[in-house]
Amino acid sequence: MGVGAAAGLLAAGYSFVLDFLTRFAQGGLLGLEEHSRQALATLKRPWALPVMTTFVGALTGYLISRFTPAAAMAGTDGTDAMIRAFHQEEGRIRPRAAVLRTATSILTLASGGSAGKEGPVAFMGAGFGSWLAGKLKLSDRDRRIVLLAGAAGGLGAIFRSPLGGAMTAVEVLYSEDFEGEALLPSIISSVTAYMVCTLFYGAAPLLTIPDLRPATIREVPFYLLLAVACAVAAWLYVNGFFFIKYGIFTRLSGKWGLPLTTGAGGLAMGIVGMCYPGLIGSSHSSLELVVLGQVPALAILILLLGKILATSVTIGSGFSGGMFAPGLFVGAMTGGMVGKLCHMWRPEFSASNGFFVLVGMSAFFACAAKAPIGPLIMVCEISQGYVLLAPLMLCTAVALTLSGRFCLYENQLRGKVNSPAHRGEAAVAALRQLKVSDVFTRGRMAVLEEGTTLGALSDIIAGTDAQTFPVRSREGRLTGIVTIGDVRRVIFENALHPLVVVRDLARPARLLSPEQDLHQALMAFVEAQADQLPVVETGDPDRIAGSLTMHALLAAHRDEHS
Repeated sequence: MGVGAAAGLLAAGYSFVLDFLTRFAQGGLLGLEEHSRQALATLKRPWALPVMTTFVGALTGYLISRFTPAAAMAGTDGTDAMIRAFHQEEGRIRPRAAVLRTATSILTLASGGSAGKEGPVAFMGAGFGSWLAGKLKLSDRDRRIVLLAGAAGGLGAIFRSPLGGAMTAVEVLYSEDFEGEALLPSIISSVTAYMVCTLFYGAAPLLTIPDLRPATIREVPFYLLLAVACAVAAWLYVNGFFFIKYGIFTRLSGKWGLPLTTGAGGLAMGIVGMCYPGLIGSSHSSLELVVLGQVPALAILILLLGKILATSVTIGSGFSGGMFAPGLFVGAMTGGMVGKLCHMWRPEFSASNGFFVLVGMSAFFACAAKAPIGPLIMVCEISQGYVLLAPLMLCTAVALTLSGRFCLYENQLRGKVNSPAHRGEAAVAALRQLKVSDVFTRGRMAVLEEGTTLGALSDIIAGTDAQTFPVRSREGRLTGIVTIGDVRRVIFENALHPLVVVRDLARPARLLSPEQDLHQALMAFVEAQADQLPVVETGDPDRIAGSLTMHALLAAHRDEHS
């Protein structure tokens, strides 16, 4: 709860500073009027926008290259940086990196850069969790859990979506898995952060959708059409961003350096914003107008394509900010566009444009981030539109199925088996997929009688490469094993050769069965402290079928894991 409370306070403080600077920069310097049609039309002083974004871009580039050069042009955004810290850096985030990313993201958004505040806030919460875990000297495993709890708190507070924030934090790490161990701590943290943040900003939903009602069966074909549109738009969003980032700005960064590159990106963003002010910053005012159905279809299409371009230029050139919120905006525009087309085709269609906006947000980001559950819940919470849960699930599932494997987050992995955070679990899982019968060597083993003397045993050892010898009683039962290590301690004592027998050297039998998996076999090797163990026939524990060596077990694990 402490991590969540801190994340809630940080999110509230972040929003307060951002709102103040945004009113000063966009309202005062640019003359952009909030919550009006002017947000889609004109600026009073349009020339100031490219000047401001260019300056902020150059400043951001200088600060990043000066204080955190390793983070320059690395990953997608703050969320992606958090994912990398979880997988590759043992849950460690440098406090300097968290503070700098937070400060520069505020400058980015306030100056008019097209980005979201969820990425920096999630990274800020994760950074606090990482710092606290370090102070408490927690293990790597616990540090990673606290890191996710901090990120969940940031997301839950900034979107006013406690459950959606928690699910997104544990789900976005993998494309086909989620971090279940961190789910409960993330929920506690996110709920706490949400409650703290509501003390300052209230609990009103971020979006208000008029005339919400349950979906009907007649609307299903339109939602399926929306699923296809969201899959296509997500492909354009992700691949457009990577083309602009790596195809243009990464190359420029190598030639010009980061400050000039981010300055050039700021100039480009300023020019785009001059042409269409609705793309400036978070574009929340434009989103509200689309929800109310007050924006024509052509303007929605311009907002959709323009937001992809503006966000790709802003984040791709090296500005700080999130890709999550702009992704939700592009999804909303996709839904709004499909809704407009449906009403033009079927004027009697009863579902409002806001329905398609909500469903498009969830389906789009599920495709872009390969994280379907968190955004779905988040959309319901930020709009209180739970009556649309059925079409949300349908459209999200279909869109995700159509989207293929592209992903917005470069550090996202396929599953736990691919993550260094679960390297031990991955090894166990790989071993459990194989049986002893798959790898052991069939054939005879040299079996010793209990009464065999040490002298006779030394002659047997000299004539074989075996490392372990089963021991058999007079009745024909396997009673134990003797290893080379057991014999080595006494074999050079010639006086003991006629006195010591195998029964004196034997240890309890560690026998393997063909049906056992290799993890069980590995535990038997550890207990026996042997490099080779006998394998007995199924149903007959006194009949040897062959042997398994530690070398063969490790080779099989390597082949399976690779």
